Amino acid sequence: MQRFTPGPETARDLRDTLGRFATGVTIVTCRAGDGPLGITANSFSSVSLDPPLVLWAPARAARRFPAYEAAEHFAIHVLGEEQYDLCAFFTRNSDFGHLDWRENEHRVPLIEGCLARFECARHAIHDGGDHAIIIGRVTNAAIGQGEPLVFSKGRYGRFTERD
Repeated sequence: MQRFTPGPETARDLRDTLGRFATGVTIVTCRAGDGPLGITANSFSSVSLDPPLVLWAPARAARRFPAYEAAEHFAIHVLGEEQYDLCAFFTRNSDFGHLDWRENEHRVPLIEGCLARFECARHAIHDGGDHAIIIGRVTNAAIGQGEPLVFSKGRYGRFTERD
């Protein structure tokens, strides 16, 4: 193993090291002043079952960050392995025109056909350096069928079971 001290000169090494941890892929949606908003994120995690809490961590430098920081309600959509195109689209765009979606009672956009979905009310926001840690209280959840889209080492793929 290569050992290093994290810092500006080893930022790429740290990113590559963090990339060894495989994650699922999500789209986080909220209602912004000018309409529905979505962003791809892999910084999703469960926090607590009682109360039901989850978190995600948007980058402060993201142009969509202010809308998510202000959002009282949001939804986290876990993507299935066949939804890479949706993942790629929301890394750069936030237009919902071509999607199968609806709004919940808080006007949060809900994308249909995902592997799982968590509708949340903002519980807390914490400082996370160049990111914010947004904790949501799950108010509704939905589960679908299929296998997850997985992100590891800068690439997307699928989960393969072992015996």
